[in-house]
Amino acid sequence: MLKDFGKEKFDIIIQGGQSNSDGTGHGKVANPYCVNDNVWFLNQDFTISMAHERVAGNHMRSDFSLEFARLYLGDGLLKNGRKLLIVRSAVGGTGFSDKRWGPKDDLFLQMMEMIKTAISLNNENRLVGFIWHQGETDASFQASYETHYNNLSKLVEIVRNSFNCPDLPFIAGDFVQLWNKTNPTIVVPIIDAMRAVCKDIGSAAFVETTGLNSNFEEYGLEEAGDKDDVHFSRAALYLLGARYYEAYKKIIS
Repeated sequence: MLKDFGKEKFDIIIQGGQSNSDGTGHGKVANPYCVNDNVWFLNQDFTISMAHERVAGNHMRSDFSLEFARLYLGDGLLKNGRKLLIVRSAVGGTGFSDKRWGPKDDLFLQMMEMIKTAISLNNENRLVGFIWHQGETDASFQASYETHYNNLSKLVEIVRNSFNCPDLPFIAGDFVQLWNKTNPTIVVPIIDAMRAVCKDIGSAAFVETTGLNSNFEEYGLEEAGDKDDVHFSRAALYLLGARYYEAYKKIIS
């Protein structure tokens, strides 16, 4: 029997960006996320499923929204009679520079439709946060500080204005530090722009990633022999989710 989500009251978290938001980290974790009836995904095919880690190849893959959700529930932010719905709009290898996240681009428009769908399921549904991780693609395109600042600030502005939530908490984060050290010239303008956006737009925070390992640092070469130093490991994504949540708590307090 299909579940009637129109009877559920959801707190809605928007999750956007590229692969480190979509979730590409693998490896073991001490306390993996357990599926439960209080946390759900709105997927890009507009189906709704219980929030879960994914199996890809021979690995269990995670994303940072799961730890964020677990802490959100653990702190009692989800009130009785409500559930959490994560809008899973992130897609790996995408940015503003390749025409995916601008106001007229496909992934931005898809994200907006997903948010509209989530809100429309029940008139008591409400947006509570926007967690974003993206920028590696724009760094690879050598986007300037000004370009990335304008693109990201416009994205947040449109989301907030479109859904009448001017103070919607927005959180972005730094990249894998090993990748930053390997690519300083192209990375610095993007990181500086993200920090500035989070400082300037209000109700926002930028999360540092010092000490969070990549897949390569944690597990060595991939099965195909690739050195994956751009993606956080599964364990690092859990820590990243906790850092995003701590930043979120400071915003809402």
